[in-house]
Amino acid sequence: MKVALTVTEVGMLIYWAFASVVALGWISVDPEAMYPDYRNPMIVVWNWSFLPIDILFALCGLAARFVAMRPQRAIALQIVSLTLMFCAGLMALSFWVLQCWFDIAWWGINAWLVVLEGVGLVRIFCPTERSLA
Repeated sequence: MKVALTVTEVGMLIYWAFASVVALGWISVDPEAMYPDYRNPMIVVWNWSFLPIDILFALCGLAARFVAMRPQRAIALQIVSLTLMFCAGLMALSFWVLQCWFDIAWWGINAWLVVLEGVGLVRIFCPTERSLA
């Protein structure tokens, strides 16, 4: 679970670093590789509206696992991270449903955020002997 969360959080930070480089015009990406209406200013703003929630869930999750702190604080920070992760994934999926748009890559990534959050919270609130080790 820790590896899946860490890869997801680092991946999110990499996505936003990449998006920033594209937005600054340092590299060009084929619009077909992006989401629908990639050139539509309102859709671009919608995408960037996820920046704070995505960065927060990534940083909170990484801090919960890799910064020295009391276990209670780490658990609280992990719960915040997982909650933000769920919200980001669900908001994106909801938007694409309302747009009647489906792309397995974008849906898969956002469904992963929703599912990973659920598994993470179950492990926190319903620990087994194995997960306590």
